[in-house]
Amino acid sequence: MLIPVRQKFPHRALSDVAGATRAELESSGIAARLTPGAHVAIGVGSRGISHLAAIVRATVDYFAAHGLKPFIFPAMGSHGAGTAEGQASVLAHYGIDEAHMGCPVASTFDVVSLGRTGLGIEAFAGRDAWGSDGIFLINRVKWHTSFAGALESGVAKMLAIGLGKLEGAKSVHGHGRNLGMDNAIRSVAQRILATGKVLGGLGILEDAYHDTAKVAALPAGTLIEGEEELLKTTKSWMGRIPVAAVDVLIVDEIGKNISGTGMDLKIVNRGTSGQPNPWPDAPRIERIFVRDLSPLSYGNAVGIGAADVLHARMIPKIDVKAGRVNALTSGSLGLVRTPLHFTSDRECFELAAATVGKFDPADLKIAWIRNTLELGMIALSENLRGELEGKPEVEIAGAPFELGYDADGNMGPFPCR
Repeated sequence: MLIPVRQKFPHRALSDVAGATRAELESSGIAARLTPGAHVAIGVGSRGISHLAAIVRATVDYFAAHGLKPFIFPAMGSHGAGTAEGQASVLAHYGIDEAHMGCPVASTFDVVSLGRTGLGIEAFAGRDAWGSDGIFLINRVKWHTSFAGALESGVAKMLAIGLGKLEGAKSVHGHGRNLGMDNAIRSVAQRILATGKVLGGLGILEDAYHDTAKVAALPAGTLIEGEEELLKTTKSWMGRIPVAAVDVLIVDEIGKNISGTGMDLKIVNRGTSGQPNPWPDAPRIERIFVRDLSPLSYGNAVGIGAADVLHARMIPKIDVKAGRVNALTSGSLGLVRTPLHFTSDRECFELAAATVGKFDPADLKIAWIRNTLELGMIALSENLRGELEGKPEVEIAGAPFELGYDADGNMGPFPCR
């Protein structure tokens, strides 16, 4: 039996995201760096950021209100299947197109080299953005799923990797294997900031419910320091699976729109080669069963290599080329390897459960989540109830239910809402 569990994270959602964005940008004075009529390139990424279209539109309106000419470009490295058309399509799926944004959207893969940093890393920028009078980037600031540092995922990473398209992604990830990703990102971001072409960025913080909780303007001169402080804040808001250990974790969906590694490796406690339990602050998880691929991942199934077993419904949805491009740019070959897969949930679950050293099914510790972004509601096996007692931040949210199957041996979608 499983029990639905609600995690009572603090609610930090902004009541007016667009209004907060406009107010933050106005107070920053960033637009004053350019004269009226200048062109501003606004970089936007591919993550499933809440209220992204509203935030981008408010940013476009801010620059336009100051007499500038904004346009939007994808700043997402290898995402969108590693093509200009795919990246434009990703933005369009989030409502970011010319019709909704009131400005052009330019998506090309041509880049220019900006020379090498002090650490010997070649920096790149998209030719379309570099031809503008100023660059402004919008991204969520959060922990990175596969490395730890003072800079992880955010505006600086977009500056170092996303701005440079495939070439930037390959360069930074390649050097990051030897220098550390924090050092590589910092080195390239500093090199690009030193050119004076970048106006700054907008850092977005989300609470544990995936709601927009803060928007912060980051002027170029203090971008790195400002982002480091934002990262400290958002790390303190991180949601987790609220038990010490799980035998089988069921994940309904993974995808590039959910995490750069398909599923957040710091939530599911896996390394970039699929190695189990490298993160001491996460629960120990023995087996991971993944059920589906998000359609907004565009066939990029990065993250399957962190799973132990997959439902076969995922296989025809996988774009091998997109995975190859992701593996090439990130250097993480293990995350795109295809594990064992079967045509029913029952077969997948039973294989996982039979390999954790538990001989009585009643002893199995099970967790079921929709994805690693949405942890407000989860399901846990009854034998984990004792770990929840005395924790005011969690509550039982309904009656126990069976992990049931239909005639084909499949479960329904994640049942806890």
